[in-house]
Formats: sequence, C-alpha cells, structure tokens
Amino acid sequence: MFQIKRKVGRTEIILKAKKIGEDYLLTLTGGREHVGAVAIGLFDEKSQRTSSSVITMPGHREEQLALNGARQVSRATGKTSVFVAGIHQDNISPEEIRDIVSAAGEMVESFIAFYEKKDKLTGRDE
Repeated sequence: MFQIKRKVGRTEIILKAKKIGEDYLLTLTGGREHVGAVAIGLFDEKSQRTSSSVITMPGHREEQLALNGARQVSRATGKTSVFVAGIHQDNISPEEIRDIVSAAGEMVESFIAFYEKKDKLTGRDE
C-alpha cells in the first residue's frame, strides 16, 4: 500500500494506491471525501499505447484528475488502473483549484517513482 498526504491551502489531499492482483486501485480524496469521478486506465501490450475512460458524477469536476491519473499510472506500470477522485472544499477559489490540481499531479508522479523504484529493486512488480 502506498499513501501520501499533502496540505494544499485549506485542504489536505490524500493519494492512496493499492495493488489488486496485477492491477492498481488509486484514490485521491480531500476535504469532504466523496466519489466525484472514476476512471480506468488500460495499457495495450501490442500497440504500447495507453487509453482511459471516465465516469463523472453529475455536478462534480474531478473528471480530469481521475482521467489523467489513470492514464499516467497505466502508462508507467503497463497495468490496468482504476482511479477514484473526490475532493470538496466549500467556497474554493480558482487559485485553490489550480494548486490542488498541481499537487495532485505531483502526488501521482510520486507514486510512479515509488513503483519504478520498487520494480527495479525486486526485478519484478509485487
């Protein structure tokens, strides 16, 4: 299990990643946690390409966080990933949104670096 927390303005965001068989489940939550968007990332061995699809709950705006997270993780791991995003902060400003999106991207990169380091150390993905 991987977990990283980051305080961004008034909101603490948390990225958790768990291996499920050969695949990955990641959650990105903060403020009042909820499920705002769910994306799946797929890596095609033959073409070496990654694709992702997302379902967003009505009225929520986490679509790009989930979509980009799933795509990045599947591209880096070569595995299927499911990415759930749900962050809510009352009266959030555009600047706070930008800061959270930036921090979320950095947190996904931290997970990928963790995955790559672990893979190199063990010679395989555990």
